[in-house]
Formats: sequence, C-alpha cells, structure tokens
Amino acid sequence: MEITTNKKVLLIEDDLILSEMYQSKLEKEGFAVTTANDGEKGLTIALQDHPEIILLDILMPKMDGMALMKKLREDAWGLNVPIIILTNLNINDKINQGIREDHPTYFFMKTEITPSDVVDRVKEVLKKPLA
Repeated sequence: MEITTNKKVLLIEDDLILSEMYQSKLEKEGFAVTTANDGEKGLTIALQDHPEIILLDILMPKMDGMALMKKLREDAWGLNVPIIILTNLNINDKINQGIREDHPTYFFMKTEITPSDVVDRVKEVLKKPLA
C-alpha cells in the first residue's frame, strides 16, 4: 500500500490556478487535500484538522504565510507540523528571520520547482518520523 493513502495535506494558496494544479497533482498521488485561499482560513483549518503537512504561500490576503507559520508554532500540535513554503517572493530580512525562528521543512521559489518535485518533497517528509 502506498504511504500517501489518506495522508492529509493542507494547501494554503490564494492563486486559484496554482492551488488547483497542486491539489490535482497531490490527489492523483493518493493524498487527501484540503485548501484555503487566505491565511486566516488556513490557520483555522490547520488547527482544527491537524494535517500531516502544510504547503504554504507567503503573500496572501488576511494573514501572510510568515504570520501564519509563527501562530502555528505557538500551538502544541503546530510546533512540529512539517511546512513547505512555496513562494514567488525573494528572501528579505523578515522572511529570513521567520525561517530561522519558525523552521519550515523546506522553502522553495515556485519558479524553481515543478509540481512533481513538490509532491516528491511531500512524500519524502511524510516518510520521516515526526520530532
């Protein structure tokens, strides 16, 4: 049986086209995908559903991805949930500080990684035991 079966992925992305593309690719691999199109909704879903991994954009309405990640890390469950950041933003001081403090599992520029590579990273992370 494939490791991905029934593994919950939360995809927090405000670009509908990208969200649908990642969701389709992940579902074809057997993941159960929930989506949110803004940071506030994403945080609420994450804290209620406790997905095995979160794919997170940075620039979003209502709450940016860095603020969302910081709030997740304040929660007992959210402290160790794997997060893969997918963004088009260049790393600045604020983002760099958030990466150092809140420890995403991976940080990728969307233009430098394919959807298949994202799925491979998700599979890789979910094979590792949680801390």
